[in-house]
Amino acid sequence: MSGMERCRVMLEAARIIREQREEIATMETINNGKSIFEARVDIDISWQCLEYYAGLAGSLAGEHIQLPGGSFGYTRREPLGVCVGIGAWNYPFQIACWKSGPALACGNAMVYKPSPFTPISVVRLAEIFTEAGVPKGLFNVVQGGAATGQLLCQHPDVAKISFTGSVPTGMKIMEMAAKGIKPVTLELGGKSPLIIFSDADLENAVKGALMANFLTQGEVCCNGTRVFVERKILDTFTKEVVKRTQKIKIGDPLLEDTRMGALINRPHLNRVQGFIKQAKEQGAEVLCGGDLYVPDDPKLKNGYYMRPCVLGNCKDDMTCVKEEIFGPVMAILPFDTEEEVLERANATKFGLAGGVFTRDIQKAHRVVAALKAGMCFINNYNVSPVELPFGGYKSSGFGRENGRAAIEYYSQLKTVCVEMGDVESAF
Repeated sequence: MSGMERCRVMLEAARIIREQREEIATMETINNGKSIFEARVDIDISWQCLEYYAGLAGSLAGEHIQLPGGSFGYTRREPLGVCVGIGAWNYPFQIACWKSGPALACGNAMVYKPSPFTPISVVRLAEIFTEAGVPKGLFNVVQGGAATGQLLCQHPDVAKISFTGSVPTGMKIMEMAAKGIKPVTLELGGKSPLIIFSDADLENAVKGALMANFLTQGEVCCNGTRVFVERKILDTFTKEVVKRTQKIKIGDPLLEDTRMGALINRPHLNRVQGFIKQAKEQGAEVLCGGDLYVPDDPKLKNGYYMRPCVLGNCKDDMTCVKEEIFGPVMAILPFDTEEEVLERANATKFGLAGGVFTRDIQKAHRVVAALKAGMCFINNYNVSPVELPFGGYKSSGFGRENGRAAIEYYSQLKTVCVEMGDVESAF
């Protein structure tokens, strides 16, 4: 298919997703446990992603380079072949679009393995691609766990692997890919800093901290879970954050006013609870939440619900501050100077995201320039425009999803040198 033909098919897929937004969002809520309010946003980001890459599909091109004596060279941007996408359970449908959008736009085929915890909605995406006109076999879904992922990574016909998930699994995938000299894109974990200066707009900073910690029950890799607050506004900020956190409506994720649904499963809920217990043992103070929540609806009494938690009296060496919890747990840490907070913010093996709230625009740009993180926010947090590249530094992975940058990770460059005269031989 030509680029423009791929463009038309992808636009049709985006149209179908937009048209079936409510049905797919409901499926995603049942699939994952997040609120229907959030699931709708995920579906909107998904069709926007396909529209964005549809627009780029027809514009993929190389360049012409003039050489001496009338000779010239040119480059061709070509597809890689069969790409493997391995998704996470926190944004099942959206991550599948983030990976399949640029892959298909570049002319690749994709074999996609969703998390075994959220197997449903990606199958609907495959059906939509077929309805839109994607040729049979160009987007395939295989279900399974680690063994399935291993088989895909080691298959000789696979040209590239894109993985979203944990650091340990990412390391194993990188090791397997290395044996076949296959490029990988890894979007792994994070323990991102959110820095609140005393000159920030307090209302926006509080809202930003909630967005940085409590979307999708806190199960977000780029969450700003280390909230550094300038000491002179620590008490005011903390009081307001606690007050807003206690008002978050927990319960049936299919209800319109619910803002926090259920965590993904019982083992993960127990793991998050374990982090909170350990935090208290290490001296942190639970300012609100952290306990299990039982909804009034008897059908939900065995659900994996907990109240969002805010931790105070935190220190940098605490486990809750160093390790990714992947649940609705915010740690608040005071700081005094810009130099100090930057050193502490960067003192982590992760480097996925970071944020700053301040009215001082020079300070804002200075701080994000110093943060060792791939995705930085100024006076906002956890917004995901598909036009912007997304990915991490350090142990948070490498490669980029979204934006024009993703095209480079789903294509390869061929150089052609054309001689217009006689060969000058050394022999």
